[in-house]
Amino acid sequence: MIALDQVSKRFPDGTLALDEITLEVPRGSVFGIIGRSGAGKSTLLRLINGLERPSAGRVQVDGTALETARELEVRALRRRVGMIFQSFGLLANRTVAGNVALPLELAGMSRPERAARVAALLDRVGLGDKADSYPARLSGGQRQRVGIARALATRPDILLCDEATSALDPETTRAVLDLLGALNRELGLTIVLITHEMSVVRAVCDRVAVLDRGRVVESGPVDTVFGGEAGHAATLALVGTGA
Repeated sequence: MIALDQVSKRFPDGTLALDEITLEVPRGSVFGIIGRSGAGKSTLLRLINGLERPSAGRVQVDGTALETARELEVRALRRRVGMIFQSFGLLANRTVAGNVALPLELAGMSRPERAARVAALLDRVGLGDKADSYPARLSGGQRQRVGIARALATRPDILLCDEATSALDPETTRAVLDLLGALNRELGLTIVLITHEMSVVRAVCDRVAVLDRGRVVESGPVDTVFGGEAGHAATLALVGTGA
């Protein structure tokens, strides 16, 4: 579903954020990308959804080569890629239903179709009774569920999660991860989950890549990478701290 081949990203100020990244995310998998702050995780996610272009190398997402794609192609791809953010990214002046409906409005869907789709999505994430509530009246876990519903609105094939549980307590984190796992199984979504928490990767991911200073230092099945065998120092540090 997603393939990066020798991808580097250097910003105008000279910062090398990613250095020759090679990575494959199988279709239908839950793929974790873990590393300390500043490892390049969020930059990698922005390359996958086309918000950044690589300085070198190839980025292919569901058959689209993003390094050479025209802007119209990139926009079309983004409609098939849902995003979930650490900060929830909800509009305070819109109700729960209004937040979930926003991408459907932008896509030009009729009001009756929007209403039916939003109702189905809120039921799916367990918030059918919160349609008329505003974000300020919701818990952190409920806000993240609204974010998930909104990300699913356009029926994406890929879900990108940028530190989606970092602002949540452990019990709420577990509930959100259970929901993501169910969406992966039931909808066949390919999920890429960026995190600095090893417990999140262990709980829901099939495969994982460890980033350190802009490079992939280890990659493979979760049980292999974190299985207790000697590995890269960055991986051992994550294991040792229980990050």
